[in-house]
Amino acid sequence: MPLSQLIYTSRPFGFDEGVLDNILLSARANNGRRGITGALICRADLFMQLLEGPREAVTATLARILKDDRHVDVAVVHCGDAAERLFPTWTMRDDPPQSWMWTREQVRAGAARDASAAEALAVFRRLAAHPRAA
Repeated sequence: MPLSQLIYTSRPFGFDEGVLDNILLSARANNGRRGITGALICRADLFMQLLEGPREAVTATLARILKDDRHVDVAVVHCGDAAERLFPTWTMRDDPPQSWMWTREQVRAGAARDASAAEALAVFRRLAAHPRAA
């Protein structure tokens, strides 16, 4: 069965630490059951998430995200097959709100939404290269 990889961006609605904790707890529980791993970059102005796993499970997860009112302006940046997982031990790694990739002004101007698949993958490869305890 091929490994699918999907990256989307969205604007958070009602972002605070409690909302983020709920998203992460839910994602980790659900993803573990579905064979999905990945990472969520989360800031007050941006969600950018990489999901990797069986195609059917990744597609179903995106469908739930599209219906989730905590996400506004969801845009798929990358979708395709992958040779291996970037986050094999993480049902959902998180990057703290002070993420390092784009300024708020760049996000407002569409940097995340308009990123190429290669740029989006580079963001997650950089994150994967910085290990944290799972």
